[in-house]
Amino acid sequence: MDIHAIQAALAEAKLDGWLFYDHHRRDPIAYRVLGIEPQKCSRRWYYLIPATGEPLRLVHRIEKGALDNLPGGAQEYSSWREQREALGKMLAGKKSVAMQYSHLNDIPYVGLVDAGTVELVKSLGVEVVSSADLVQLFEARWSDAAFESHLEAGSAVHA
Repeated sequence: MDIHAIQAALAEAKLDGWLFYDHHRRDPIAYRVLGIEPQKCSRRWYYLIPATGEPLRLVHRIEKGALDNLPGGAQEYSSWREQREALGKMLAGKKSVAMQYSHLNDIPYVGLVDAGTVELVKSLGVEVVSSADLVQLFEARWSDAAFESHLEAGSAVHA
């Protein structure tokens, strides 16, 4: 994961951050973009890459090591009240964040965050926008080697 490249893309898109969230390994995009292996995930976790500054982790105390491989400050919670308070602090000052959300489910591949979590973030005064363009840049784009392989395969099929 290239945090600086993600932050540059966030700044270009005029977004305050990219908020990753998971519960029960429902978001494979998050794991691939962040470059972490799915672990036991019976509790919610959040990871915010802000457009500027240090990333932030929010994890349940029972699974406090869930995001240890990622850079940034860490906050732990136990109760739902603690979780909401910590999420509010994490998002303080943010006006808009990208999440794996798709307005009207136009892109189901990206619409992985549940409606309740989107509502929770919105209730904190933060607009949630689709991460589809960011996913395209950081997860769905071919590497140079993959593109070359595609061209070779196309030539072979054409021949």
